Amino acid sequence: MLEKYGKGKERLTEIAVFDEIRATEVVANNAKLYVNYEEGFIGMGLKKDAFVQDCSDIDDIIIFRRDGVMKVVRIDEKVFVGKDIIHVAVWKKNDERTTYNMAYVDGKSGRTNVKRFNVNGITRDKEYFLGSEAKGSKVHYLTVNPNGESELVSVTLSPGCPAKIKVFDYDFGELAIKGRTSQGNLLTKYPVKQIRQKEQGKSTIGAQKIWYEDITGRLNIQERGELLGEFDTGDTILVLYNDGSYEVTDYDLAQRLEPKEIVFIGKFHPEMVINAVHFDGHKGWTMVKRFHVETAKLRERYSYLSDHNKSKLLFVSVKPNPRIKYTIKVKGKPLTGEISLGEFMDVKGWKAIGNRLSDQILGGVKEVLPEPGTEDAEIKQGNLFGEPEPIKKEEKPEKKKKPAVDNPSSKDKPDTYKPGDVIEFD
Repeated sequence: MLEKYGKGKERLTEIAVFDEIRATEVVANNAKLYVNYEEGFIGMGLKKDAFVQDCSDIDDIIIFRRDGVMKVVRIDEKVFVGKDIIHVAVWKKNDERTTYNMAYVDGKSGRTNVKRFNVNGITRDKEYFLGSEAKGSKVHYLTVNPNGESELVSVTLSPGCPAKIKVFDYDFGELAIKGRTSQGNLLTKYPVKQIRQKEQGKSTIGAQKIWYEDITGRLNIQERGELLGEFDTGDTILVLYNDGSYEVTDYDLAQRLEPKEIVFIGKFHPEMVINAVHFDGHKGWTMVKRFHVETAKLRERYSYLSDHNKSKLLFVSVKPNPRIKYTIKVKGKPLTGEISLGEFMDVKGWKAIGNRLSDQILGGVKEVLPEPGTEDAEIKQGNLFGEPEPIKKEEKPEKKKKPAVDNPSSKDKPDTYKPGDVIEFD
C-alpha cells in the first residue's frame, strides 16, 4: 500500500490540535432573533416583529419579564415565554462577566430593592423568580452590562408619598455582585414612580483579556489565538481588511469575523495612524495616505480607497512610521526603492486621496523591518495591538571618539571636549 499510494500522493490537509472547540462558539450566525414583547413570543420566524440580534439556530435565549421572572429557552421558529417581556438576548453558558443591575418592588411589603447578579448555570425552560414571588411584584429597572459596569441612576418617588426627599441618586457601584437568588439591598420603602439611568460607570470587575482565533474568526476569553489586549468599558477593536476598508467594533464574543479578509486586528486607540499604500484606478498612480479614524459608528465598514474597480490596497500598517520596500519599472528594468511613510507625508483626513508616490503601480510592496540593535528597533515592530513595547538593547563596549583633527599632535589631546576647551590647528 505504501508503494501504491505513498509516493506522489502525500497528504494535502493539515492535522491540527485544538484546545477546546464548542459548536456554539464556532457556528455561524445563520439566523435572526425576533421578539413580540406584548404577546410574549420569541423566535426566528417572527419577521414582522422587533428584531433583536443575529444568532445561530442552536443558541440559547435568555428572557426577563416585568413580573421578575427569568428563563432560558432553546431558540426555535416561535416560542411562547410569557407576556410583558422587558429583555431578550442570546445567552452564553458560564458567562461570569455579564452583570444585570436590577431594581424591583416587593408586592407584599411595597419596598423597592436593588441587586446586581450574574446568570451562569440554569435549567433550560425553568422559570426563576429574581425578586419576590408575591403577587404584584414587578421590575422597576433592569440593565445588562457585558463587562460588569456600574451605573448612577436617578430615583423619583411618587408625589403623594410622605418622604421629604422625592428625587435622589443611587450608585449601583456600591452593590456587590451576588447570585441571582439574592434578594438585594433596600433602595426605598416608599412607592417609586420612575428610575432612569443618569450616568454609566466603569467596570467593577476589571478589564477583560480578549483573544482572536484566526481559524474560527471568533473573539474569545479562553486564550486561543492572538491576545488583543485588556478591554474595559468603552474600549473597541480596530479591524483592517484587505479590500482597503476598516471597521471599529466592540468586543462582543458572539460576533464572527472573516479571517481571510483581515490584514490587521487589534485594540483601537484614537491616536492610531493608519498608513496605507494604494493604487488609485482613476489617476493610475500609486498613492500614500496617512489618517486617523474619524468615524464613530460601530460594526460599519468604511472604504478609504477610491471607487474605481482597479483601485487596490498594496500595503497597510498602524505602526507609527513604517518603512517599506517596493519595486518600480524604469524603461522596462525593475528597480527597488525604500521609503519611510511617516517622513513622506503628514497625517490627513481619512477621505483624502493622499500623496503620489509613483505614476505607475508599484510591485512587491512590503515592510522593511529594522535590524536588531538599531535605534528603530528599540520599539517592537511586530506588536499587533498598536501598543509599542520596549525591548532591551544589547550592551556593547563604548567606542572611543576619534580626535577632532587627525595630526601627530592629536595623540596628546583628549578624546572628548567640553565647552570652553581650546582646539589648536596646525
